[in-house]
Order: sequence, then C-alpha cells, then structure tokens
Amino acid sequence: MTTFVDRVELHVAAGNGGHGCASVHREKFKPLGGPDGGNGGRGGDVILVVDQAVTTLLDYHHSPHRKATNGQPGAGDNRSGKDGQDLVLTVPDGTVVLDKQGNVLADLVGQGTTFVAGQGGRGGLGNAALSSARRKAPGFALLGEPGEARDVVLELKTVADVALVGYPSAGKSSLISVLSAAKPKIADYPFTTLVPNLGVVTAGSTVYTIADVPGLIPGASQGRGLGLEFLRHVERCSVLVHVLDTATLESDRDPVSDLDIIEEELRQYGGLEDRPRIVVLNKIDIPDGQDLADMIRPDLEERGYQVFEVSAVARTGLKELSFALASIVAEARAAKPKEEATRIVIRPKAVDESGFTVTYDEAEEVYRVRGEKPERWVRQTDFNNDEAVGYLADRLNRLGVEDALMKAGARAGDGVAIGSEENAVVFDWEPSMMAGAEMLGRRGEDHRLEAPRPAAQRRRDRDAERSDPQREFDEFNPF
Repeated sequence: MTTFVDRVELHVAAGNGGHGCASVHREKFKPLGGPDGGNGGRGGDVILVVDQAVTTLLDYHHSPHRKATNGQPGAGDNRSGKDGQDLVLTVPDGTVVLDKQGNVLADLVGQGTTFVAGQGGRGGLGNAALSSARRKAPGFALLGEPGEARDVVLELKTVADVALVGYPSAGKSSLISVLSAAKPKIADYPFTTLVPNLGVVTAGSTVYTIADVPGLIPGASQGRGLGLEFLRHVERCSVLVHVLDTATLESDRDPVSDLDIIEEELRQYGGLEDRPRIVVLNKIDIPDGQDLADMIRPDLEERGYQVFEVSAVARTGLKELSFALASIVAEARAAKPKEEATRIVIRPKAVDESGFTVTYDEAEEVYRVRGEKPERWVRQTDFNNDEAVGYLADRLNRLGVEDALMKAGARAGDGVAIGSEENAVVFDWEPSMMAGAEMLGRRGEDHRLEAPRPAAQRRRDRDAERSDPQREFDEFNPF
C-alpha cells in the first residue's frame, strides 16, 4: 500500500457567508420598533500550514475534496450569525502550491508558514445595518457571499542539504543508513527505493539533512522509470552527490558512463547547474571495485570533481565524506542572504482609480461592467426583492457606474452585464435608476422597476430569429 505521496490535486471550497436578516422589532406598546435584523457570519477559510511532523501528502490523495464550514445567517433582535470555522490543512515542509495551469501560487518552506487556499465569503448585512435617515426600515437584507472554490496542485519538494543521486542499486540507501540513523529498505535488486529517504547527519558542529533519491536511469527527465517523479526532490539541495557503483555486474555499464548519463538527465531537467558536485565511488570493499576505483579516479579528478572512495558495508571513508559535505553545506548556508522579518506593504489605490471598467461586448451586444465591488454587490443582492434591486442601483450610481456607462455611449434600454461571461447578471439600463431612496414605495417594492424592458425584448426577438429554421432555410436556399 502506498505510504508516500508527493503530488496531489486538491479541491478546496471555502465556506459561504451567512445571509443577513430582514426583521422589524415588534414589542407591545412599541409600534415603531425599527429594523433589528442581524448580519450573517463570515464563511471559514481553507488554510494550508506547514507542519514539519508531516512528511507526505497521503491524506489528500485519499480525500482530495476539502470544504470549510459556512457562516450562520443573522437573526432578529440584532443577533449576528456565527462565523464559519477555518479549515486548517497541514502540509510537509517544502510544499509548492500551483494552479491548474502550473503557475506557482506559494512556496511553503519553514515551520508555521501559511497560505490561504480558499477565502471565505463575507456575511450579508442585515436590514439594521442597511437603515439610514432616508431608508429607515429596509425591507431587505444582503445575501452572504459564496466562498472561494478552486483546484490547486500540491507538490512536495524535499527540503534537504545533500541529495544522493545515481543508478539503481548503486548503494545510496546503504550509504544514507550508515551516515545517519535512517533505516531505508535495502535489497540486492533494482528500484528497491520507491520513495525519498531523509536522514540527519552530524559532522562536528554542523548538522545537515541528506536525502536518498530513488534510482535514475536514462530518460528519467522525460518520465522514464522513477526519475521524473522524484527529480523535484533535489531542487532544494545545496550539494549533489553522485554515488557510483564500482562493482556493477552489468557488462554494458561503467562508473564514468553512469556519471555522464545522470549528468545529462540533470541538465535536461534544468535548474541544477549551479549546485556543487561530489563523486562517491562506492563498494570498494570488493576487490574488483577497488581496482576500478583506482583506475577511474584520476579521470574524474581531471574533470574537477572531488572524489571519495567509500564502502557502506565496511564503513570505510565515511568520516572524510561526512565532514566534506558538512563544509560545503556550511558555505552554502553562509552565502544565503539573511532572512528579514516580513514587512507589511500598504499600496493605497490612486485617487482617480474607479475600481471598475466598462467595455462594450459586440458579440453579446451588452455593456460589460467588471470590478470587485460591482461583482460582489451583485452576488449579495436578492433579485426577488425589488427594494434590494433598487438599493443595488443606488450603490452602482454612487460608485460612478452610471456616468461611466454614459461616457461609453450607453443609451436607455441597452443591456448591461455585471460580471464575467460565465456568470454575469444582465439587465436593461435605465438612467432613471439614479433616483434616491426618497422615491421608494412600500417596503420590499421599488416602482422604478415597473417600467418595460425594451432591450430584453430586442434580445428575445434576435434569439428567436436565430433559432427560426424556416428563416435559415430561406437564407441558404437560392430557389
């Protein structure tokens, strides 16, 4: 059964905001109690948090759908709804969060690092919060905003200082087992190691981590074998250690050609050219292994490699290798820039920034309004309540949408769409909608919405013409 997973697709959904409440206070001998509807609660967020005690993404492989709780709706007597509980998902150190297109959203390194994968929806305001001097008793409340739902990809890139790379059965697992306290599976057949193994090594005053990457073969960078699946685990290392088998039983292989093949795979994978390399000639306890090591060592040193002859079985040459790796790791840590405390950057909006755009969509023959506030206000509007729709019109007018539509050339009766093409609210624009709350009628009504909708009728007529089979036959039949 699989116990290690380093790449999953996670479907997260934040909690929806609770609806506001439309209520009027009723009490004996108090006929004008006024509005007392409470606000809805905020939906819970989906938060990814680094926990160094977690080493795999296995839990999300089995249950990839995660949802936070919704906010509770408001109630009368000015009672606000309860906020939804945030859903905290722990991930291993070194997890990269990507979208479906492969763009990096966050690189989670370090204990406690967090990323909000899904933002909870805002709670809707109750009619008590919407009341004003002109709108004393609103007959509506705002709806809760839907929580953010999206698909993200989690990739685990092991955080290690040293990465052991090489052919299958080169002795990487044996080497990490004697350098550290790690106990990986060791056997005399290829691809014994199916998951990266981590070990902690102490050399003098330096403590560093070492990773045993599953065996690479020719074509690993293109997905052959296990290479492409685990090459990402060497991206964060400070030094690469080539473990070469000097006692291989395969006649068509030798340590130098193994090194060249692995280097070519690393080059094709990319991003590892600046990492220092060390060559370890393993299995010198075998007589033929020692002879081959003496033969190829001068050639490797001429190429600029630092070469160590070791035997994981006889435990020879390990101390020199351990201290050499500690020296390189210490230099790499010293060369890194010092981490500074996170600075809070405030970027205020420009004075002349409207916060929305108005464009004309020729294909749909509508004026499309895009912006954070207009789209959020539309999502929070109850379109079954005329007074709520009138309130939306007043808000859009105060934001400047009316003036922007006039400048764009919109006329009375033209179609206006607020939102994206997939999920937009379309209505007929009437300049008379700029009237204020003093024109409202009874609670829950707005007489400004009783006018006919010529633009909607024109769109219905156009759609009917397009779907008329007799008309299409007459257009394409020349006789």
